Amino acid sequence: MASLIDDLKRFSGRRVLITGHTGFKGSWLTLLMLKAGARVSGYALPPATDPSHWQLLNLTGEVESHEQDIRDLSALESVMRQCRPEVVFHLAAQALVRASYRDPYGTFSTNILGSANVLEAVSRQPSVQTLVYITSDKCYKNKEQLRGYVESDELGGIDPYSASKAAAEHVFSGYMSSVFQLPDSVRAASARAGNVVGGGDWSQDRLIPDCIRSATGSRVINLRFPQATRPWQHVLEPLSGYVRLAVALQEQQLPHGAAWNFGPPEESVHQVKEVTEILVQRWDARVTTNIEGSTSNFHEAGLLQLNSEKAHTLLDWRPRWSFQETIERTTDWYRQFYSGTDARDLSMADIGAYCQT
Repeated sequence: MASLIDDLKRFSGRRVLITGHTGFKGSWLTLLMLKAGARVSGYALPPATDPSHWQLLNLTGEVESHEQDIRDLSALESVMRQCRPEVVFHLAAQALVRASYRDPYGTFSTNILGSANVLEAVSRQPSVQTLVYITSDKCYKNKEQLRGYVESDELGGIDPYSASKAAAEHVFSGYMSSVFQLPDSVRAASARAGNVVGGGDWSQDRLIPDCIRSATGSRVINLRFPQATRPWQHVLEPLSGYVRLAVALQEQQLPHGAAWNFGPPEESVHQVKEVTEILVQRWDARVTTNIEGSTSNFHEAGLLQLNSEKAHTLLDWRPRWSFQETIERTTDWYRQFYSGTDARDLSMADIGAYCQT
């Protein structure tokens, strides 16, 4: 298995731009890049939650942070000219399925036009050598099939979020087959992952944050779909894949413009109720669960799983933490945070443990 520690060394002193750095995954990736010794810049809207992992990390002075809209191409180009990044990780997005029903236009404009802006800005910035373009496992047309989706499977989506991510992949493909075919073009790849958990996520309508809010408040966790299954993985799992992918692109070990899945193994597919059972045992036995019928008209997938054999074989990337350890570590992060431990210390401890696994 590829060493994350060795991969991170490749970023020492390099200029890295992360779009969406104020979000959950983006803030964890920012911390990884700082650990690597990279010179990090970020481009994103202000954090959407309070508290937020980004704000709690208190990285003022360590990251050149630009809080602007990804849909503003001129602003994005200006930041890129200023930062002159060598590596770009594109994570900026409207990332919530249920929120996409409430604001479909905002979701489509951010995830499609915003992503096109990143590709256009990168094409005009000669300093960029490598682009990792992150979308989602929701880009696949979900047929509720038992086997995991492979990179060549059909794209599509029922809800606005999924449809926007499928469209973002088509935009990427269009740029790869045209603008980025020149000999001196940036080396790029798209990455697909989803359903990540970990400390520092306070987003609405996500299981773990919703459970934590309930556990610290009413002590009753309400579940809409307790039997629904999801492939659970810690946020550091796909991030390690993005880092591995960037290194392989830099070293020209991979074909240009391909798509890559970074999902957990089949044994990490568990029901929602199993996650809450571990959380309650780890948190406080006095917390109870309540199954409430969903009155929502929103579509929610019952099963969606990735096949990551391509990344296993060609990148030597594999998940490190089991389902049990993933949920326990996530619960422990929040439990210690609400007991007064610093969020950055907790996150760095998880990164240290992950790198040693």
